[in-house]
Amino acid sequence: MSRPDLPALTIADLQSLLRRKEVSPREVIQSLRTWIENVEPKIDAYLSIDFDTAIREAEKVDVALSLGGVPIAIKDIINVKGQPCTCGSKILGNYRPPYDATVIQKLRAAGAIPFGKTNMDEFAMGSSTENSSVKVTRNPWDLSRVPGGSSGGSAAAVAADAAFGGLGTDTGGSIRQPASLSGVVGLKPSYGRVSRFGLVAFASSLDQVGPLTKTVRDSAMIMNAMAGHDPQDSTSLPDPVPDYTKNLGRDVKGIRLGTPKEYRIEGLDPEVKSAVNAAIKQLESLGAEIVDVTLPHTDYGIAVYYFLATAEASANLARFDGVRYGYRAKDPKDLLDHYGRTREEGFGAEVKRRIILGTYVLSSGYYDAYYVRAQKVRELIRQDFVKAFEKVDVIISPTSPVPAFKLGERTADPLAMYLADIFTNTGNLAGICGISVPCGLAKVKGSQLPIGLQILGKALDEARIFQVAHAYEQSTDWHKQRPKL
Repeated sequence: MSRPDLPALTIADLQSLLRRKEVSPREVIQSLRTWIENVEPKIDAYLSIDFDTAIREAEKVDVALSLGGVPIAIKDIINVKGQPCTCGSKILGNYRPPYDATVIQKLRAAGAIPFGKTNMDEFAMGSSTENSSVKVTRNPWDLSRVPGGSSGGSAAAVAADAAFGGLGTDTGGSIRQPASLSGVVGLKPSYGRVSRFGLVAFASSLDQVGPLTKTVRDSAMIMNAMAGHDPQDSTSLPDPVPDYTKNLGRDVKGIRLGTPKEYRIEGLDPEVKSAVNAAIKQLESLGAEIVDVTLPHTDYGIAVYYFLATAEASANLARFDGVRYGYRAKDPKDLLDHYGRTREEGFGAEVKRRIILGTYVLSSGYYDAYYVRAQKVRELIRQDFVKAFEKVDVIISPTSPVPAFKLGERTADPLAMYLADIFTNTGNLAGICGISVPCGLAKVKGSQLPIGLQILGKALDEARIFQVAHAYEQSTDWHKQRPKL
């Protein structure tokens, strides 16, 4: 039996129903399937869905587990055994991984059911989900606009109640920015807090897996399940994992919130500025202390990020050559022709652009001038945050400088697209944690478009940003606002 009320529930509320046996995991999958069939033609959030396997898993799942019976959507860059993993690219169009990523193993151990793979910018390179080689995902709040990227499929699915929660990846803002544009909660964990084993690498020193959810509590629940050390990931940290739900509900009295002067830029949309200022005042009314801080090397963030990220992408994507798996050019004349045509035909324009830029950055004669220098400035950016966190507990800013923009509006201007991550990519460069929570709705040409508040914390201080985000969320109604589809 399908219950139309189920897809709108949060993970916490759904878990409560499952444990009281008021609904079965099978009913949950069937209800979600019915709703997805209704909204998916409008938003195009999914690249593949395996309901048959999900129902079989639902029949035997233990609902007493922390996520027992909860279906989770997975960004199509994370390996789920037997399900396609295309990374939104033609070059991996027929690839099905023979193993689960560590985060999938951990979610399964907690009782979650990974049932579908969501659309994304090809190899996570983009800020709008328009770079997918398969299709374009639309924002549920306004179908003529982007959901953000590169985790736009997961963000749109959660916003449209087509997923109770989803996984994304964040290399320069690719969880937080679509969370902001789609009106959901998006967490980028600290670097090393969540295993990257089984994640197809874009930029290995920046990538992190994190949740996209309807509420802060749901985000904390997923993090409880998937955080922790993994010996299969050499960058995974051995530090103990706290219960991230423990501090939810605690007040923010005496917590120091830093507001960086460098984030008060001219290009900030007036309604975004107003909503974030109102959110800061709301937190102040809850007892938080507002402190001005400075992050003096912020202006170099975009340039440093695109030197380092493209360099790492150039190295990581060299493995896609059509020899062992993936797309292969037909009838090549020789090996060189095979390599050249396979990559030319298999990669999209944005991926090619970044591979070329990254190869140039790493080339002889330019390595010291660009790559090495960018690494030195990256350390200066990291030190900016270290010094700021000596004065404050968290840092507050907008997540995105603008609400969701129109489909096609920035595709011809890569620089304008890159600037969508101006408030988020320094967090990746510094390796710290950050969360985006809904804080307002902008009125733009007849549409109401979500605005996100970003809360940044020290490395491994996810518990603190969850506490602040939850206190703000529960004192407002923004997280309860849903798009009308």
